[in-house]
Amino acid sequence: MIIPHLHFNRTCKEAIKLYEKAFKTKTEEIYLSEDNNMVSHAVMRIHNQTIYLNDRFGAKKKSTDISTNLVVIFDSIEDFMYSYEILKEGSLEIDPITTRPYSPLVVQFIDKYNVQWGFMVKK
Repeated sequence: MIIPHLHFNRTCKEAIKLYEKAFKTKTEEIYLSEDNNMVSHAVMRIHNQTIYLNDRFGAKKKSTDISTNLVVIFDSIEDFMYSYEILKEGSLEIDPITTRPYSPLVVQFIDKYNVQWGFMVKK
C-alpha cells in the first residue's frame, strides 16, 4: 500500500478544513501536538484514497521541492468545478483548464498550501 503524505508549515488545520469542504469529506483521525498548535498526524480520505497530513516538525521552514502531485479523477464536470472553485483561491495555475483527448476537462495547479494538484474528469 502506498499512501500520499502531505506536510504543511503550521497550516495543516487550515488545509484540512479547506480539503474537507472541497472534497466533501471528513478527517477520520487527527492527533495534535502537546500544545495543540500543530497537527502531528491526520488521516483523510479523498475520493476513496487515504491521505496522511501533518505539520512539518523540526528545523525545516518549508517543504522540500519535489516533482509530485496528487491527481483526482472526478465523475462529473460539476464535481470538478465545485472542488476547483474552492481550492483555486490563492493558488498558482500551472496548466489552465482545458480539454484533452483523455479527459473532457483537466487543470493542474499548486494550492495556497503548496500542494500540487491535477484534476481530471473521467472520459
